[in-house]
Amino acid sequence: MLARLERRLGIALFERRGRRVSLNTYGRIFYEHARRAQLELDSARRAIDDLTNPAVGEIRLGFLSSFGSTVVPRLIASFTKASPRVTFTLREGAAESIGELVESGLVDVGVVSPRPRTPTLAWRSLFRQRLGVAIPRGDRLMGAEAVSTTDLADEPFVAMQPGFGMRRLLDELCAAAQFQPRIVLESGNLTTTAGLVAAGLGISLLPIDGGEYAPGVSVLRLADADAYRVVGMIWNSGRPLSRPARDFIASGVAIQKQGT
Repeated sequence: MLARLERRLGIALFERRGRRVSLNTYGRIFYEHARRAQLELDSARRAIDDLTNPAVGEIRLGFLSSFGSTVVPRLIASFTKASPRVTFTLREGAAESIGELVESGLVDVGVVSPRPRTPTLAWRSLFRQRLGVAIPRGDRLMGAEAVSTTDLADEPFVAMQPGFGMRRLLDELCAAAQFQPRIVLESGNLTTTAGLVAAGLGISLLPIDGGEYAPGVSVLRLADADAYRVVGMIWNSGRPLSRPARDFIASGVAIQKQGT
């Protein structure tokens, strides 16, 4: 197929080194024009779909696993009351991986925290969650109403794995307090993280209102002014969104403004 394209254009678009193929200067020019043309075609298709069947469609939604118990079900349930013929395909993962899926076009909308640094990802804030430090029963910090991140410099941490939003927030808070956290265990799930804390294996950064954690875990409020995470929706600003996806984003913002 690539060879036929080159013959039709009368120019080589690729550098071939053995089995490896990469775009050359001409190929990169052609790619950029083809990408813009495809975006226009996608936009036209979605505009036609909106006109012919505005209440029907599919939304490919990605989100953090920790949002799967309350946040995402509430968003979907509220939206489908007004648009019952719109279906959802769900993908769970770390904040970084959800951002990559949205950027690639495999997911339409993501619900993540914190806000991604990728400039092509548009962002709409939904709400904030206060952060706390999870400690096991009998920890030296028991009884304190609040602690600051600087109080935790010598503590062992059970942290989320790199790529997760909570890991980025932990690294940023510790950097602001001028120390590097001593991480003894890493997990890809907040529930598992809380269980490891309950077993006395370390402390962890968790949302205060993130739900019920493992028995034997107390979550103390972090006194730092920036100890919170902002939850929001992301989408690729360079790709056309379907009308259902646009309506879903607007619906999510409206729900949070109403405090429901």
